[in-house]
Amino acid sequence: MDDIDSVMRLHRLGAVDAPDEESAPPPELVVEGEPTFRTRVTYQAPDGRLFAGVWSATPGAWRVAYDEWEWCRLSAGRCVLTPDGGAPQTYGPGDAIVIEPGFKGVWTVVEACEKDFVVLLPPSADAPEDEAADDKATDND
Repeated sequence: MDDIDSVMRLHRLGAVDAPDEESAPPPELVVEGEPTFRTRVTYQAPDGRLFAGVWSATPGAWRVAYDEWEWCRLSAGRCVLTPDGGAPQTYGPGDAIVIEPGFKGVWTVVEACEKDFVVLLPPSADAPEDEAADDKATDND
């Protein structure tokens, strides 16, 4: 669908009015370059586990280890995700990615990139037992 940007509208009910946060990967995880990030959270669910926003990064590479789910869609730039022991996958504008908990590898930004994202954090260790059980039941569907 070539016209996706012209027809896609995101209605941010309960949107968060938060400033951009600037950051960088911890130095011990950097593989190449001096990447920096800018993150704007535009939505956060009341329980804090689900949030969405816009993330951008400058060129560089760093190690990642996910314990959360992430869906993202690149709107600009080019990046490469290389799973430990796997082949590199290159993504560009319009590509959507789902990263599952347990993913470990290297995230490389080849050209400064920007993505829209939705992240679902795992239940906290102190979550009520029935909530954690509900989450596991949903994961198996």
